[in-house]
Amino acid sequence: MKAILMLEDGTVFQGTAFGASGCRCGEVVFNTSMTGYQEILTDPSYHEQIITMTYPLIGNTGTNPQDLESRRIFASGFVVKECCGHPSNWRSTGDLDAYLKANDTVGIAGIDTRRLVRHIRTKGAMRGIISSTILDTDLLARRLAEYPGLVGRDIVKDVTIRQPYKWNEGPIDIFAGNKAQRSSGRYHVVAVDCGIKTNILRRLVAFGCNVTVVPAHTTAKQIMKIKPDGVFLSNGPGDPAAVTYAVETIQGLLGKVPIFGICLGHQLLALALGGRTFKLKFGHHGANHPVKDLRTGRIEITCQNHGFCVDIKSLSSRQVELTHVNLNDQTLEGICCPRLGAFSVQYHPEASPGPHDSDYLFGQFAQLMEQT
Repeated sequence: MKAILMLEDGTVFQGTAFGASGCRCGEVVFNTSMTGYQEILTDPSYHEQIITMTYPLIGNTGTNPQDLESRRIFASGFVVKECCGHPSNWRSTGDLDAYLKANDTVGIAGIDTRRLVRHIRTKGAMRGIISSTILDTDLLARRLAEYPGLVGRDIVKDVTIRQPYKWNEGPIDIFAGNKAQRSSGRYHVVAVDCGIKTNILRRLVAFGCNVTVVPAHTTAKQIMKIKPDGVFLSNGPGDPAAVTYAVETIQGLLGKVPIFGICLGHQLLALALGGRTFKLKFGHHGANHPVKDLRTGRIEITCQNHGFCVDIKSLSSRQVELTHVNLNDQTLEGICCPRLGAFSVQYHPEASPGPHDSDYLFGQFAQLMEQT
């Protein structure tokens, strides 16, 4: 069965369909991780994005119920060089093709992903359409022209929860029947869900937190009524400048309670502190990005997924300490505002997938709550 990937500049890639049948629009990006595709697909930060994996063979470790980062796949489509139909892994309970079908996600295989990645790196991330049902390029071009893209749109509202819930499950022990650790309950953290990953919640629990997860539109007054020891600002999709209600919430919390933000949460904190954000040419997506801690000089290999970034110059006179920078392009990766008890990083210290170099940041959050 044939499938087509078309970019907004008219570039067309023809390949073989796998996963669900359908036609979807999204922003086409590439991820440099060699594995972890199930965690990537279920990361809500990829909402309305068509993910291209640079590693040529995807699906060889299968899928399983434990590696989900949210309740479902949020990506609009999946692009690979080769999809493995016969996975081999002791934790696997199914194959990637069936998993995409079950989650109504369109995939395309057999295209030159190196050519696609070079094109995106040269021209920048762009809108695209992936289809296994409509193969007429003129019709696809018309449908794609109607897709508005991500800039200026609030798509956090599409991924956030509707009602608050409690979370107290820690990391899973895969060698002991996938049993989860439980929290000691020392700190009570309110996590603002802009598209939160499950492993963020597990890492918070691992550092002694009981978590109340609340919708992204929850106000500062409502959060403070819960009497948290700290507030966590989660990752999420899209343009941070469009999520104005979350910025207002953060401004109402600053100085009242310790705050820790990751990815979109970092960008929203920077906006609340008076900074600006901008769209990167092709974003940072992968599990191998080097970041330098400006305070210690240490280098961390990090997991990243963002298409927008905080403008360093916009925070230069805001009494905000710049703590981390990306060594690939010198973009901002972390800030700290000690007088207000707030800090954040652009990358993903919780990993899943990715290295664990930055796990210490959850300890810093616990220490900040202890001192407050």
